[in-house]
Amino acid sequence: MANPNDYRPAPGTIPTEPGVYKFRDPSGRVVYVGKAKNLRARLNNYFQPLSTLHPRTRQMVTTASSVEWTVVASEVEALQLEYTWIKRFDPWFNVMYRDDKTYPMLAVSVKERYPRAFFYRGPKRKGVRYFGPFSHAWAVRETLDLLTRVFPIRTCSNGVFNRHESLGRPCLLGYIDKCSAPCVGRVTEADYDEIVAGFMGFMSGRADTLVRGITDQMNDAADNLEFEKAARLRDDLGAIHKVMERQTVVLSTDTDADIIAFATDELEAAVQLFNVRDGRIRAQRGWVVEKTGDEPGSAERLEEGQADPALGVLMQNFLVQHYSDAVDRLHQEQEEDARLRESKVRRRGVDQESRLEAKAPIPVPREILVETLPAEFNDVTALLTQLRGAHVDIRVPQRGDKRALMDTVQKNAKDALHQHKLKRVGDLTTRSQALQDIQEALGMDDAPLRIECTDISHIQGTDVVASLVVFEDGLPKKNDYRRYRIKEAAGDGRSDDVGSIAEVTRRRFKRYTEDKLANPDEEHTGTMFADEAADVETTGNRRFAYPPQLFIVDGGKPQVNAAQAVFDELGVVDVTLIGLAKRLEEIWVPGDDEPLILPRNSDGMYLLQQIRDEAHRFAISYHRQQRSKRMRASALDEVPGLGPARRTDLVKHFGSVKLIKEATVEEIQEVKGVGPKLAQVIYDHLHAQG
Repeated sequence: MANPNDYRPAPGTIPTEPGVYKFRDPSGRVVYVGKAKNLRARLNNYFQPLSTLHPRTRQMVTTASSVEWTVVASEVEALQLEYTWIKRFDPWFNVMYRDDKTYPMLAVSVKERYPRAFFYRGPKRKGVRYFGPFSHAWAVRETLDLLTRVFPIRTCSNGVFNRHESLGRPCLLGYIDKCSAPCVGRVTEADYDEIVAGFMGFMSGRADTLVRGITDQMNDAADNLEFEKAARLRDDLGAIHKVMERQTVVLSTDTDADIIAFATDELEAAVQLFNVRDGRIRAQRGWVVEKTGDEPGSAERLEEGQADPALGVLMQNFLVQHYSDAVDRLHQEQEEDARLRESKVRRRGVDQESRLEAKAPIPVPREILVETLPAEFNDVTALLTQLRGAHVDIRVPQRGDKRALMDTVQKNAKDALHQHKLKRVGDLTTRSQALQDIQEALGMDDAPLRIECTDISHIQGTDVVASLVVFEDGLPKKNDYRRYRIKEAAGDGRSDDVGSIAEVTRRRFKRYTEDKLANPDEEHTGTMFADEAADVETTGNRRFAYPPQLFIVDGGKPQVNAAQAVFDELGVVDVTLIGLAKRLEEIWVPGDDEPLILPRNSDGMYLLQQIRDEAHRFAISYHRQQRSKRMRASALDEVPGLGPARRTDLVKHFGSVKLIKEATVEEIQEVKGVGPKLAQVIYDHLHAQG
């Protein structure tokens, strides 16, 4: 591990102009690329004391062994050069929005003599055009099945194509007119190119011209009494409409826009992109990437409901990377088309001109709707305007249909991040690796097969509650979840998180310790820990089978020390205790002055984060329940002998609790079912409260 002070540039040698910088490791590989308006001010931030740096930044500067920079003329040029170097060097510590290889797509192999359309899932390759992604594999196959009625493009593999070419007869699709059968020369190469161009034009969004053309041909055939041809064209038109109906109309027909939203946590960010062309949702894409830790606010604790301060930087990086890649991909496709046209027989006259009219859509739309404005807004706008060749409007929708669509995109981003986390949980190998990572990091003798975590929730000291969640074998065991109402360390508008952690820990392990001391030689199963009658609420009736190997408290050094003091008081020595601090994701071990830092991309770190987040969610849910119950409480609820039916009758008779309090005993007796004794109890209870 390198010391950043060993390669820190000499004072005054770093320029103050805009520029781009690179960190290299001892082998010369670039590990991080960044840009800055002021290189000196930006780079000095990396050479602060290691204890003040974000764990991810700390890991980067200790991995690197040198830094170099390049001065540029403007901030826009810095944006372009930064991403050019990111694509070239593929740095380990930079966020890269790579293509999601899990989404199914429809592909066309344009580099082949007779291009074919096929289902594809994987990384993109040169010489192949991709359309999508689609949400389901069956959607790709059904779309391809419908469009081959109108555009009989071949879908067979090269082996099948060559075999039927040698046999001299087409396959089944050729006989049923769902393939133009170029293998047997049923169509010329030029005519087949027209079919492929029409197919790709429709998939690119140029459907209106095609629909008008087929409609005119159908009407002409009907006028000429060619009813069979008209019927076939009618069926083709129906197939096209069926494909178009799946593209929901959400905005006005003249709207071309991209809608982008993020969902983030301390470690990762999920982004969703909806492409709207001519008012229809043409495509949807999603990515999940690891955050670098170098974003603004990364070292701060993110409270519930607070916006992530890193969203601006994440949005900026995404806009620059995504649209730069899209424009580069468009240029590559245009070069491939030019080479293909040169390799084939040139078409002449009007026919050639008609083919050149169909231009590929510009990948940068004129309107980009975002969840939050990107950092360095003016520079990003200038760059996208340069890529498009016309003005690009970047804004946050505030109301109407665009705002509603943005809410939908945000929900998709949150669901994508949630599903990404669940993938790790569902994989047995990943869970085993996570438990092994935790065991090695904490120096435990065995893997923590049972992990418990507690968290505190309150609002300004009111309704202070705590949660206790249980994970076994890396999976939540919800029957053992517990909820605590904090009594000693909080109440009457005061709250003490450290004291609350100590109270929960004591109540969790007090009975276990008593049972262990009473029966030191017995192997306890169901009697090891019993429910705490009125003080504890549980989501199930089963008792804890055994104590955890690992106990996690949500917090830093003070919370861990408080829990360790309880362990020492109760004599608990067979449970490993740690604290997990939010945002920085630091692991605090009792007795250590410095936290333990797990690699941000390790499976153990993701599992600990999931456990902590589950405890946080469970605590918030219980807190909201208690607060709602308190707000609905009535003075009549505590009257002894007064059931819910009689309370309802009293309120209906008098109208309010205030009027009941003003009534006499005789007036209370007039309520159906209320006798003299109960009326006197109600009267005394209400007036005793003042």
